[in-house]
Amino acid sequence: VQLQASGGGLVQPGGYLRLSCAASGSIVSINFMAWYRQVSGKQRELVAAINSGGRTNYADSVKGRFTISRDNAKNTVYLQMNGLKPEDTAVYYCNAQIRPSWAQDEYAYWGQGTLVTVSS
Repeated sequence: VQLQASGGGLVQPGGYLRLSCAASGSIVSINFMAWYRQVSGKQRELVAAINSGGRTNYADSVKGRFTISRDNAKNTVYLQMNGLKPEDTAVYYCNAQIRPSWAQDEYAYWGQGTLVTVSS
């Protein structure tokens, strides 16, 4: 099982980006999917999460600006980021709780990270 993230880049303050993360491999089911971010020297923090039923939660710092969504048919989670600020600059990681075909339990998988830089 792998998670492949994409969509990062350089954007000016006030701009927008859309991150995508696709899960692939022998997957039975995916429960929670989430986006985290990490700035060098700081702990990784939860940005947004969505469960299999579509229920979402967000960090206070991104509420009203970011939207998490998922396409269960494609095993993909998205993060639409609008109104980007310099303090949103970080490496963004996707995370998913996945039950692979070879197991009875769920395991946490991480994507490789994608850099988002907000700067003029």
